[in-house]
Amino acid sequence: MLAFVAAAIFFIAFILHATETSTEVLFAPMSLLLFGLTILAVHLAGVGANWTGRGRGRRR
Repeated sequence: MLAFVAAAIFFIAFILHATETSTEVLFAPMSLLLFGLTILAVHLAGVGANWTGRGRGRRR
């Protein structure tokens, strides 16, 4: 799940960089890139690996 979030942030950063859109510091392509890398690192560390959506996990 976190990998999809990171991929979406990378895509937004790419679009901002490709179109050379002038944005604030918070939404600059480099800021989004670093934020995406942080989320990807958290995902690779295993955080959120056992997360299940509501109704998916059944207990017996």
